[in-house]
Amino acid sequence: MMPRQFVEALRGLSLETTFNPYSERCVRYDRNDAPQLRSATLRSMLETAAKREVDSLWIGRDPGHRGGRRTGLAFTDDVHLHEHAERWGLSIRRPTRGERVSEQTATVIWSALSRIESSVFLWNVFPLHPHQPGNPFSNRPHNAQERRIGEEFLDGLIQLLQPRRLVAIGNDAAKTARRLADRRTVIQVRHPSHGGRAKFLAQIGESHWR
Repeated sequence: MMPRQFVEALRGLSLETTFNPYSERCVRYDRNDAPQLRSATLRSMLETAAKREVDSLWIGRDPGHRGGRRTGLAFTDDVHLHEHAERWGLSIRRPTRGERVSEQTATVIWSALSRIESSVFLWNVFPLHPHQPGNPFSNRPHNAQERRIGEEFLDGLIQLLQPRRLVAIGNDAAKTARRLADRRTVIQVRHPSHGGRAKFLAQIGESHWR
């Protein structure tokens, strides 16, 4: 699957109690062309990454309402959006309006990435933002059906980018990464939320030199 096909397939996803940042617009926070901006950014990143040797694919569980829901990029909030784009040599427009919103997990992730020069691509097991019924600005874990859908996209991403190794951030991501690794090295690290920041940073520092 090529980058254009990958993004178009993502845009076609529509599931209950999820927000698709590549095809939906949040009337409260998004610019009018937000879905198009997020789709274009992801496609450009995929096209750039597919031409490079990707050292590692960092995998989380789901996009959060303060991060991926707004930017369309895993582990990336408004504050780190342009830093993420610059890492791939891109200049982009922020798809949201108003004050920039930060996310705790994204802050820790980018603290680690600021010390790593190798090529790292960020993704989640489930690519849409899952939320509680009636509360779009909440987070929930993806369900079994969503996991199956997400794993199809993740497998396609692995085939497209051919990363040298997979870095699974948290237990849920590790289960999926091991299923899809296909002889690649899988490194599991602690998720930085709920008091895991110090252990995550230590483990990422160690794994970077393996």
